[in-house]
Amino acid sequence: MKHESPWKLASVPSFPALDQDASTEALVIGGGISGVTAAYLLAQAGCSVILVEKDRLGSGQTFCTTAHISYPTDERLRDLVKTFGREHAEAVWDACKASSDQIRRNVCAESIDCDFSHVPAYLYAAEGAEKDETPALHEDASLASWMGFDARFISQCPVTHQPAVLFSNLLKFHPLKYLLALAEAAQKKGAQIHENCEAWEFDPEKRTVRCNGHTISYQHVFIATHVPLQGTAGMLSSTLLQTKLAGYTTYAMEAELPDTVVPEALWWDTADPYFYFRTDKVGDTLRIIAGGEDNKTGQEEDTDARYTALMQRVQKWFPSARFLRRWSGQVIETVDGLPYIGEYAGQFVATGFSGTGMTFGTLSGMMFAEHVQGIASPWKSLFHVERKELSSTWDYLKENKDYPYYLTKSLFMGSSRKPEELGEGHGAILRMNGKKVAAARDKQGGLTLLSAICPHMGCVVGWNHADQLWECPCHGSTFTPEGKVLTGPAETPLEPVDPDDLSPDWPPPALGM
Repeated sequence: MKHESPWKLASVPSFPALDQDASTEALVIGGGISGVTAAYLLAQAGCSVILVEKDRLGSGQTFCTTAHISYPTDERLRDLVKTFGREHAEAVWDACKASSDQIRRNVCAESIDCDFSHVPAYLYAAEGAEKDETPALHEDASLASWMGFDARFISQCPVTHQPAVLFSNLLKFHPLKYLLALAEAAQKKGAQIHENCEAWEFDPEKRTVRCNGHTISYQHVFIATHVPLQGTAGMLSSTLLQTKLAGYTTYAMEAELPDTVVPEALWWDTADPYFYFRTDKVGDTLRIIAGGEDNKTGQEEDTDARYTALMQRVQKWFPSARFLRRWSGQVIETVDGLPYIGEYAGQFVATGFSGTGMTFGTLSGMMFAEHVQGIASPWKSLFHVERKELSSTWDYLKENKDYPYYLTKSLFMGSSRKPEELGEGHGAILRMNGKKVAAARDKQGGLTLLSAICPHMGCVVGWNHADQLWECPCHGSTFTPEGKVLTGPAETPLEPVDPDDLSPDWPPPALGM
């Protein structure tokens, strides 16, 4: 069995080492998902940006990921609500959803061929749990749905046949194909990207750093290096940040699954540490990438036993699995389960992504790009390194109504108005007792209530007033006001909703302890 990640490419673009002094508005140190995203967005916005990477782009933790693009976080939603309150818990998921949307926009804008796909995902009850997870999963699903996310409880999920929360429309991709294509796009837009260029000898007063014997002057600096370098921070500030972080080694394996028929999807269980896997069609074969068995970095002598345990987990569900390779990576945990993203001791840092590195990494690149441009991020206080106790009530949607993500969310999460308020020839997504309902009134005054969930892959449809039809923003299916399919890929109509089924069952019950 090979000891390498599956993301190795036969041919990759190279970027020159720095060979002269340079000056820039924004300096990015680190060529992983965070740094490349930041460089791309800044170059797209017309800002001058230099990215330096001490090795090759994508050679760090981005190379070790299993590449789930997920707005559900490692910290369960019900636990986030208990710790931070509903508004802040929702905002954490909003931030991750905005990150997922940014990845999708990048893929589309640059026509990136990176095996990008929308897939269902399942948070399922771990086997052998000390208590029944069903009530907690119901609670997670109810909370997520109420917050506007496409989630529902199911009694059995594919493969493990355990009760689960189904998230209808998460994402997966090939991280190196995506990263390198995005870097090339950033370079074409004006970003300077340098590999084999290690940053050292920071001068915070002059705002300079030495690389390959040359000096880079900058106005803003982003330390995008998994665990932040000391950089411009003094020894005390750097040490204080390190005390808030803990590193865990996570193990992963890839296997072929001959004679196996399961959907392409993402799975993770409720254990701590949790077991997670994804299935991928590669040519005519089906493969699984699975991970877990985490331990505190440096505190496990028999790491082979971790791989053996992981192999046994895979074989339980897929007895015919033929293992191809194994590898390990590292996740960084924080004291409260949320990452640290923002300005700290004179530099912008991002770390503590837990097992949601692709999502939080992209988010940190977005937030640095906004920081350089003077754009206020809705989540600045939420993820700040020195965050204090968060306000008990804060309406992120109301306070950030002009921020692009919240503009979109307000359109698709559903209005709280009543069906009788709809005029003739109008349609809207309504939130009726916690459910998303596609409501349309025809020119004769007749009202049709349908499920707002597209039957193809679970996205929320939207009303096209000009053409008088429902549209799916994810894959382009269209439906008549009565729910019949006009254009695919959906093959079945929108399900009708019985008004009697919309009984007052909301808001969600108080959280169980």
